[in-house]
Amino acid sequence: MKLSDIAKKMIFTIGILTLVFIAASVIYYRSPDCLPFVFGVLLGSAASIVKVMLLERAVDKALGMEKTSAGNYVRLQHILRLAFTGAVLVLAALVPAISLWGAVAGVFSFQIALYCLKVFKKI
Repeated sequence: MKLSDIAKKMIFTIGILTLVFIAASVIYYRSPDCLPFVFGVLLGSAASIVKVMLLERAVDKALGMEKTSAGNYVRLQHILRLAFTGAVLVLAALVPAISLWGAVAGVFSFQIALYCLKVFKKI
């Protein structure tokens, strides 16, 4: 799958945020107790990267469709991405070795990356 420049920048920004979250966790805990949070951040960030790729694919596919079917397709894809995010958060909540808060931080990295791209695009 060929990614656009915006998708590549978002994935890069999510990766940077992941490293920042992991570094903050290591500095805060200073012991192996940080591992559940690190696993959660990695899981949430992986989910965010998958969501970027799914969004890219949905937009590319919708551009070649008729207006009404494209709208329905984009709505369905949005619901599927939300369900995927919910499944990742439920997984993090149920598995004791994964921190739910780490997964939430990783999932929010999608939104943070989007805002960072919007802010730094103007500069």
